[in-house]
Amino acid sequence: MMSEKELEEFQLISTHPIKKSDLGFHGNLFGGKLLAWLDAAGAAFAAQVCDTPRMVTIKIDECIFKKASKEGQLLKIYGKVYEFGTTSVTLLLECRSHNVYTGRQSSVLTTNIKFVRVDESGDPIPVSERVKNKFKQNNYER
Repeated sequence: MMSEKELEEFQLISTHPIKKSDLGFHGNLFGGKLLAWLDAAGAAFAAQVCDTPRMVTIKIDECIFKKASKEGQLLKIYGKVYEFGTTSVTLLLECRSHNVYTGRQSSVLTTNIKFVRVDESGDPIPVSERVKNKFKQNNYER
């Protein structure tokens, strides 16, 4: 579990109600569905952070599913900037199940996802120094 300070650095970037169509054979949220939600939410957050509409996923770190999610729960995806490369941003994403009755949240999965900024031809281009400096000044970069 993360410390209170670490949790405060995260931003809510996506919320999903778990429906029957999202479930696998055992009545739990299908892992592939969760990974698709993480990738889409991360890509949108990376585009927002890097001030560009063109970000592509190049790496998803190890994903360990800590807890099953069930129909009717809300799944919230939180993110923060982990680090910048020349053409990339790596995000730390955490997915939490949210109990609507108590407000309590439990971590379901935490992973790093790396996105690369690309031009209209799909070739990597640098993330602007202005973007990187903005996050350094706000202490978002580790």
